[in-house]
Amino acid sequence: MKKLNRLTGGIMVGATAFSVVLIIAIIIVILIVIIVGGKHQMSWKFLSTFPEDGMTKGGIFPALFGTALMVIIMSVAAVPFGTITAIYLTEYAKANSILAKMVGFAVKTLAMVPSIIFGLFGLGFFIKFVGNGMDHVFLGGQLKWAQPNILWASMTMALLTLPVVIVSVEESMKAVPRELREASLALGATKWQTILKVVLPGARSGILTGTILAISLGAGEVAPILFTGAAYYLATLPTSVSDQFMSLGYHIYIMSTQSTNVDQTLPIQFATTLVLLMLTFILNFTAVIIRARLRRAH
Repeated sequence: MKKLNRLTGGIMVGATAFSVVLIIAIIIVILIVIIVGGKHQMSWKFLSTFPEDGMTKGGIFPALFGTALMVIIMSVAAVPFGTITAIYLTEYAKANSILAKMVGFAVKTLAMVPSIIFGLFGLGFFIKFVGNGMDHVFLGGQLKWAQPNILWASMTMALLTLPVVIVSVEESMKAVPRELREASLALGATKWQTILKVVLPGARSGILTGTILAISLGAGEVAPILFTGAAYYLATLPTSVSDQFMSLGYHIYIMSTQSTNVDQTLPIQFATTLVLLMLTFILNFTAVIIRARLRRAH
């Protein structure tokens, strides 16, 4: 029996080690392919100029600018609302509350919904319903908001990333010791003052981490913005939230599927993918570093 247990344990350890090595190897191979394919295209000119000659030459600056602007608007919409929801679930809702259970169920459901569904929802709700209503009420039926733009794309992406923010902030708030809350209340502080002065500062690592992870997720998603704001090519940068925009993820998708010469644009595809991966890695590493430093500070 002991020999059988040792054999079983050895097999499990070997299978686990093999799985880890396989996953790491796959990641390394993917990175090597992308780096080798895009390294010769990478330059300051590539990052700071507009596409040229049907996007077979030039740079990706409009896509970089559009992605940055989208994630800023998305974060402004998602982070406060997600934080408020986490405060309610953690500090105010009772464990057996029907409303709290409904909110928790909604958050879990949102996290499992395919991203393309968010895109269709954004098209139907933000563009056809909200935008069309705004045009009729404020512009007398003139078309402005009832069409794809960066605002509706950002709001759609905010819905997609909302569960990430809520879960991250909620778990961070739960990690704040209950004794600190009780001490604050015992000294005469109100519940809201305790949340504002004790709980939220203690949970700031979770808020920052949730924000960064949401930005990382939103920067690479394509499906939610297909119908809500992303454009194939723009000769100018967006100057209003009612304008369409270019995005890094959508830029890669278009060049790889609808380019007039896919082979000619292949180096640009690899270089754009490399930029997007670098952005994602930097954001995730930043989240890890911030979390570690704030935990050491406590």
